Amino acid sequence: MTSSAQPRIRVLVVDDHPMMRDGIASTLRAQPDMELAGEAGDGHEAIEQFNRLRPDVVLLDLNMPEMNGLDALKVIRERFADARIVVLTTYNGDVLANRALKAGALGYLLKSSLRTDMVGAIRAAHQGKRYVPADVAVAIAKHLGTEDLSPREVEILRHIAAGLSNKEIANELGVSDETVKTHLKSVFSKLHVSDRSHAIATALERGIFQL
Repeated sequence: MTSSAQPRIRVLVVDDHPMMRDGIASTLRAQPDMELAGEAGDGHEAIEQFNRLRPDVVLLDLNMPEMNGLDALKVIRERFADARIVVLTTYNGDVLANRALKAGALGYLLKSSLRTDMVGAIRAAHQGKRYVPADVAVAIAKHLGTEDLSPREVEILRHIAAGLSNKEIANELGVSDETVKTHLKSVFSKLHVSDRSHAIATALERGIFQL
């Protein structure tokens, strides 16, 4: 007699925190249609494990040491166009979400909503469907068509967040004070803010960079 049971969804869990991986693994074991295919603690291991295990779905943390999740995502998708990846993050910013989705992620999952949304996100990705939380989708729509910050503008924002003055930033980058001021003026305009503190807060909120 042939069994009619469907194959389980094999999930590779990638996160640099063992306790997080253990929690996710426990949830997977409780699902009748899922199983833990393997684990990895950084982007390099994620690529190696994907090559070896060929999981159905990958849960991939974006913020990891050695090699971050976004870079690992790009490598895996370049090698395996059909890879189904759901990224994990603590940030609900539209910029970070857009980067992940443009790099080929099928889902964007906030760690704060793992208990309620993870199983659904995995099933959606396994079916080739996109999963994006409602609040993140709203943020993406809100900023659709807005101009992105340039790499140099982001670099200057990072220095500001580190507490450097315009003069110190100019010395660090080998440019004039006026050049830094010009970049800051552009940043304020693009982010619709009027001061440095608001610029940093907005950049962190939108996921333009993380501290």
